[in-house]
Amino acid sequence: MRTGVIAKKIGMSRIFNDDGRQIPVTVLLLDDLKVVARKTMEKDGYTAVQLGSGLAKAKNVSKPMRSYFAASKVEAKRVLKEFRVSSENLIDVGSQITAKHYVEGQFVDVSGVSIGKGFAGAMKRHNFGGLRASHGVSISHRSHGSTGQCQDPGRVFKGKKMAGHMGSRKVTTQNLEVVSTNEETGLILVRGAVPGARGGWVTISDAVKKPANKDAPMPASLKEKSSESLEKKQPEVSSSMAESSASEKVKDDES
Repeated sequence: MRTGVIAKKIGMSRIFNDDGRQIPVTVLLLDDLKVVARKTMEKDGYTAVQLGSGLAKAKNVSKPMRSYFAASKVEAKRVLKEFRVSSENLIDVGSQITAKHYVEGQFVDVSGVSIGKGFAGAMKRHNFGGLRASHGVSISHRSHGSTGQCQDPGRVFKGKKMAGHMGSRKVTTQNLEVVSTNEETGLILVRGAVPGARGGWVTISDAVKKPANKDAPMPASLKEKSSESLEKKQPEVSSSMAESSASEKVKDDES
């Protein structure tokens, strides 16, 4: 079992196939997704990785959380999520996960908080038909009608479909297909709609009702550290410094 990822919903768009057919896609962004902590069987009794995404300002982070991020040597994150993984798929703290964690054609489950609609009536919330729209109903055209029985049981059963708060709940959309990914920009294009408002945070995980994709990287697609590139740049800088110092010595000797 691999880890999931935290993504930011950018919005919806569309792409075109070679034959001209359009595909509606949702654009998801991996914003500096790093491993903040990991849970082991010996210490915690289960195996999991804790991921953080998005950079948070220091003034918006409490002191206990600052020390928590400092202990992990990771920048303060806006969102923290924990994903259960198998013991062989644990990831080191500080590693950054890229968009190549998912491959084209793979099916994923996306979870997010749906858009809040406030207090809604029964027709909007539960798709009721309402009462008669012409005569004999007075001004109760959109009411839900009777809600209880007679003297027995003499009450309204719990969970009855009535007017109330609509939306703003965790919703999971299953079996969405990954259309394309871009490791440089951190974008993941998923076919179909994703729950939540634009700019909200969602979690992406491997589909539980589909077989595992053989091309998916294990344990994850991690970004390579740029230490090698820094080592290559150092001798170039030192050689240029040496040339400039040598030219200065020649000028001093001529003078």
